[in-house]
Amino acid sequence: MDIWHYILSKFNNNINTYLLCVVKSDGSSPGRAGFKMAVAADGTFSGTVGGGVMEFKMVEKVKDLLDRQNHSLFLQEQYHDKVHSKNQSGMICSGSQIIAFVPLFVKDISLINNLISSDNSTLIVSESGLTISNIAATGFTYITETEWQFSESIHQKQVIHIIGGGHCGLALSQLMSYLGFYIHLYDDREQLNTMEDNIYADKKHIVQYDTISESIQLNKSDYLVIMTIGYRTDKIVLKQLIHKPVKYLGLLGSVQKIETLFAELKSEGLHEHLLSAVHAPIGINIESKTTPEIAVSIAAEIIRIKNQ
Repeated sequence: MDIWHYILSKFNNNINTYLLCVVKSDGSSPGRAGFKMAVAADGTFSGTVGGGVMEFKMVEKVKDLLDRQNHSLFLQEQYHDKVHSKNQSGMICSGSQIIAFVPLFVKDISLINNLISSDNSTLIVSESGLTISNIAATGFTYITETEWQFSESIHQKQVIHIIGGGHCGLALSQLMSYLGFYIHLYDDREQLNTMEDNIYADKKHIVQYDTISESIQLNKSDYLVIMTIGYRTDKIVLKQLIHKPVKYLGLLGSVQKIETLFAELKSEGLHEHLLSAVHAPIGINIESKTTPEIAVSIAAEIIRIKNQ
């Protein structure tokens, strides 16, 4: 259950909550900007602001606030070291984070319903509480303790395009779905069992690889993975899509296959700088043997690119 549905479930049972939202993080802080946790008046909670002893203390603090019916909205800084004289989190990973404490009441149920149903909108957390805006904005602005704002996109998922609906495509779809990506899956084979069994892809496309550039819409923030049935189709797809501006382009294959393919493409006039931008062989080298392990290695590489 995500945090908004958790809060909604509490409101449906007439239980007030506090939302804790990390609005700023620096250094090696375990709680990154956008991390959220809800603590309810019944003592339960959902989500995370970084874990460990710090999170335990935050939960206990909110329970006390709710017990005393103290519904203050405030910011609290947490330092993850032993240097600062106050606001120490109890952790020693270094860095710091600022957490907004926002009380939410049963009367806010319509706002939570709107958050759940909103798409491509902006969530704003400020000294005034929670609001939804159609103005695209992200980040944290701090002027004073009573004048600040954190904003982020609502439900805007990272998009990954997986070219190849075989066993590796199925395994990768499952993992990327778990990681919150919106998945487009492509193959040129109709009635392919692994495509039909793939319940994780948001959209499935049967395409002709010879003209795939006409069938796929890519944005510069998208992730693209090529893992077709073989060398010939990999080459056909790569030649068409290698010029597209994307955040990540990876090609599945052995070192020998990649070397042979790239040599052919160079001899056909493809520039070295384009080939050097391709992550090939795809994934972080963890000596993958099975399709789930291959999916893990690819997902790890994509996460590293995403978080850089």
